[in-house]
Amino acid sequence: MSGAPIPFLDLTPGDDDAAVRAGIDRVIRSGWFVLGPEVEAFEVEFARASGAAHAVGVANGTDALALILRALGIGAGDEVIVPAMTAAYTGLAVLMAGGRPVFADVEPERLGMDAAACEACIGPRTSAIVPVHLFGQAADLAALRSAAARHGLALVEDCCQAHLATCEGAPVGTSGHAGAFSFYPTKNLGALGDGGAIITNDAALADRVRRLRNGGQTSRYLHVEAGVNSRLDEMQAAVLRARLPLLPRWTVRRREIAARYRDALPASLPLRERDPGHVYHLFPVRSATRDELQAHLRAAGVETLIHYPVPLPRQTAFAAFNPAPSPVADRAARELLSLPLHPRLRDAEVMRVAGAVTEFQKGRAFA
Repeated sequence: MSGAPIPFLDLTPGDDDAAVRAGIDRVIRSGWFVLGPEVEAFEVEFARASGAAHAVGVANGTDALALILRALGIGAGDEVIVPAMTAAYTGLAVLMAGGRPVFADVEPERLGMDAAACEACIGPRTSAIVPVHLFGQAADLAALRSAAARHGLALVEDCCQAHLATCEGAPVGTSGHAGAFSFYPTKNLGALGDGGAIITNDAALADRVRRLRNGGQTSRYLHVEAGVNSRLDEMQAAVLRARLPLLPRWTVRRREIAARYRDALPASLPLRERDPGHVYHLFPVRSATRDELQAHLRAAGVETLIHYPVPLPRQTAFAAFNPAPSPVADRAARELLSLPLHPRLRDAEVMRVAGAVTEFQKGRAFA
């Protein structure tokens, strides 16, 4: 190993430190910690940044998805199509809403939900399609939106990895009924704990999510429906407000790093960029000898992670739903390796990572 180790991610205080601390101090001095002025201000600011009319803060991204589905009236007996390659929480959100997840395979280039596979999954009980903007790149929204419209289905976007991403120039989360976001600390816009939000242009949908997140209350102690307790707290909202103005600059830096990787790495390794609105939450490469590549990079002092080694149809949690095979997702799960990519990564570190990958690839043919 030459040089200092390169960590996969750095979550220590950075250029946001002073603003984050000021926000935390502001909340502590206020004595108001749940559903107060910080949450209200963040909802306005995040809606504006995301290109939507409304945003509603909730406890996490999983709840955001589940609450959108519930607000749309989706529940027991309803099937919801989700991609085979994503975090399990996308499918779990469907279960939380009372629905049944149906898994569509992904297309091979960007690993978003394959529109043809999705169409093949549509049946008489299908109520919604939930594409995931995986790794920060938009799924094929034009084709999926068309399928949803033809069959009268809701389109709910999982934007948990895609803050500020666009699809053909339009902000993700605005092409369908609503979009769900996560503010888990590792996200492009992260809190200091869990957090989430929904965005929508439908005022009635936003109002129902706002009611459902707070126990189904219309006023204090008056519960008109069985909601849940899923509230974004004031402290996390203040942290997110401090970081949101920095997100455009951080996004530019992510794209710069991704471009450097693409220039330096063998062309066969990175996933294809299909839309310039990609925000590069992660930068996975594909290798038929993924585990050996990861060991090589570890020896070179480069930390990497494997994301989603078990596709959703192969997860025990979903076995009862008799999921169909997903060969594209299965292959990707064996081959994907995520390289370090975050705004604090220095150019020299990017080139060290790329050099170590290239060294490994010498004399090896991608299969």
